[in-house]
Amino acid sequence: MSKRLRGSEVCADCSGPDPSWASVNRGTFICDECCSVHRSLGRHISQVRHLKHTPWPPTLLQMVETLCNNGANSIWEHCLLDPASIMSGRRKANPQDKVHPNKEEFIRAKYQMLAFVHRLPCRDDDSVTAKDLSKQLHSSVRTGNLETCLRLLSLGAQANFFHPEKGNTPLHVASKAGQILQAELLAVYGADPGTQDSSGKTPVDYARQGGHHELAERLVEIQYELTDRLAFYLCGRKPDHKNGQHFIIPQMADSSLDLSELAKAAKKKLQSLSNHLFEELAMDVYDEVDRRETDAVWLATQNHSTLVTETTVVPFLPVNPEYSSTRNQGRQKLARFNAHEFATLVIDILSDAKRRQQGSPLSSSKDNVELILKTVNNQHSIESQDNDQPDYDSVASDEDTDLEATASKANRQKVSRLEKQNSTPESDYDNTPNDTDPDDMGSSRKGRQRSMVWQGDGSVPETAEPHTAPSPILPSTEDVIRKTEQITKNIQELLRAAQENKHDSYIPCSERIHIAVTEMAALFPKKPKSDMVRTSLRLLTSSAYRLQSECKKTLPGDSGPPTDIQLVTQQVIQCAYDIAKAAKQLVTITTKENNN
Repeated sequence: MSKRLRGSEVCADCSGPDPSWASVNRGTFICDECCSVHRSLGRHISQVRHLKHTPWPPTLLQMVETLCNNGANSIWEHCLLDPASIMSGRRKANPQDKVHPNKEEFIRAKYQMLAFVHRLPCRDDDSVTAKDLSKQLHSSVRTGNLETCLRLLSLGAQANFFHPEKGNTPLHVASKAGQILQAELLAVYGADPGTQDSSGKTPVDYARQGGHHELAERLVEIQYELTDRLAFYLCGRKPDHKNGQHFIIPQMADSSLDLSELAKAAKKKLQSLSNHLFEELAMDVYDEVDRRETDAVWLATQNHSTLVTETTVVPFLPVNPEYSSTRNQGRQKLARFNAHEFATLVIDILSDAKRRQQGSPLSSSKDNVELILKTVNNQHSIESQDNDQPDYDSVASDEDTDLEATASKANRQKVSRLEKQNSTPESDYDNTPNDTDPDDMGSSRKGRQRSMVWQGDGSVPETAEPHTAPSPILPSTEDVIRKTEQITKNIQELLRAAQENKHDSYIPCSERIHIAVTEMAALFPKKPKSDMVRTSLRLLTSSAYRLQSECKKTLPGDSGPPTDIQLVTQQVIQCAYDIAKAAKQLVTITTKENNN
């Protein structure tokens, strides 16, 4: 997107110049610093997209731009426009404010607490108010007045409201009137294009009936947005909905990865879920895909030498208070899946979504969502948690510090027993080579981690050893930044090759990245004192080794080229992202330590 968007000259939250991100559901454009706060709020609060480096459906971008140009931000800052608010000391953030606490506190108040939204007079019966708002929304969507509808949605109108007298939803009305931008807004707030009205017709039917062909095609895309996004994440392709193809099921490049008994058992468990529980799990995986892709864009667009605050890190899905604590913990554990494990989970969900949509018989299930999402807890959980007292990990990521390096002997024995007793997603969706010793996988997190990370290479860098003697020496921040920028430059070269389908460039690019990573790791002592340094170095070096292994898959073997080069490319991009994340963590750590 080359042209400058109208209405996007300043950040909606701090008035900083040239914002490069959008909050889709809030209809605002925001700067990098404010976006870092938005991302920490979760998609249920703010859904962010980069204006240039994220693919946009044209009408979705047009919807956000229209809202921005028509004063959507005044909906979220209504009370701040009152002169009395200035007298009371209430003000919005400015570009010079620190991200924490100033900008964060303002943004949380604005979007999470809705502290500045104009409130309607209170009634005794809140449900009547919500119903009245929804009826107003039902009437308003036949016009092009987006900001009115956004205001109603902000006050509690329901996008999927079924009008008892009219016998349809707001999306039916918008589709019949050909209001494509209203349809985009309603869909962002959860409207379902597949809902039938009292006559059995869907919004898609009304759009086609009215000759609104672009709207009809877009509604079909929205209907399949979840599975389309999952497929595109893995293979870079979307189904051809116009010709009746609604699903793409990518294939793993190495078919042996799908043959373990644990993977088969996991698929059977997935198939036994009720449709409702399956949809919830699929939505959680969708959110994790969004988090990973947004992280990749974030890392590719940031200046590592200046953006070193830990607040920019979003290591797992933020808590959604509408979900149970077990489901929230399960969502966070998804971040621990490595690229192969996550790809297998996504493929299983796509396969079962297709089966369900085509009406294949479902086996009965007595499971509930809490029980199912317990499978997303992994070996790091030592004690079972009370659902009413969630215990969220500080960092729920795949490169967490070894339990065996920090736990007492008694705890290690307890962990070993728990790992053997419990089925976890890391084993449910297992992608490790089949020649790995299963006992080693069950009883040793160290062995398990090595079996996931060191594919194609038997060596383990010295930085990966969990038992280390203290060494207080850390390199200078300037040296770490310089090496990080070299790594970033090489990663950008690799990503350009991926975008241009220059697969023969993968191996030389990966070798240059490996050299740069080795040089950066050499800056640090072999046995760092800090657990965080050890963890980041492990991620850095292991990801570089795995990147080389993935890139080698582009070479034709005895049986010809890999079955799906796009899936290999996705694994390559994930490895590159992990390297960039680890390098940025090391910049942050050394900056903190050297400033203390």
